[in-house]
Amino acid sequence: MFKNVFGSGFLVRTAHVILTWVITLILFLHDTELRKQEETDQLVQPVLFVLLVLLSVLLYFAVSLMDPGFILTEDGDLQVQDMIVPTTKSLRQRRCGHCLLQQPMRSKHCQTCQHCVRRYDHHCPWIENCVGEKNHRWFVLYLAVQLLVLLWGLNIAWTGFRYAVTWPLWLRTNGVLLAVAALLALLALVVLLLLGSHLYLVSLNTTTWEFMSRHRISYLKHCGVDENPFDRGTLRNLWGFFCVWGSVVWEQVYFREGSDQV
Repeated sequence: MFKNVFGSGFLVRTAHVILTWVITLILFLHDTELRKQEETDQLVQPVLFVLLVLLSVLLYFAVSLMDPGFILTEDGDLQVQDMIVPTTKSLRQRRCGHCLLQQPMRSKHCQTCQHCVRRYDHHCPWIENCVGEKNHRWFVLYLAVQLLVLLWGLNIAWTGFRYAVTWPLWLRTNGVLLAVAALLALLALVVLLLLGSHLYLVSLNTTTWEFMSRHRISYLKHCGVDENPFDRGTLRNLWGFFCVWGSVVWEQVYFREGSDQV
């Protein structure tokens, strides 16, 4: 299920974790509401904040180390093809030019990971892993939790700023906290945009790769600009993404022969 922890993304993951806990420590060390509550034994908010930070780190490692849906053999996919009822439509099955495996619909070869990935969305350098069929929903959940942490941390940092009679003195007094607040605001904006775009694409049952490259994808380039053969309505799309587990035979959905799981 998990890849080698000490792979190529080790430095990225280590830097992410160190930065997360350094910022958390700074928020506790400065004269913020978080520190005041800790000093007066009002531990509910400090404990909840630390637990939320810990949850974000655990989700980060989960999506970072999880198998996103690598295709390592085509035996199961050949069985799936046999299950598909023939239709008047036809589409030539693709064989990957890199790993030489037959690609199920909506999969793509990742040059960084050197594997084909089911329902490929994108390769994320932030997590040093692909986002695909098996970890996409966890990636969205991670973004949501991370956004909560960043916004809460930004609010905590705001409570720590102290008045000073001159700007130079104010900057010396609040310089570190100001840098932390600026970083939190920037990261919160990035995560908010990422989360919003992913939720939008999920509601349409499309992926980042399909949205950006539909003119080059064999099963989409003949479709109209607003036509999506996988769209089953917003509610069904969201339900299928967040609540339905297991692989979907996208060929069946594409040809409207049903969407039973395998």
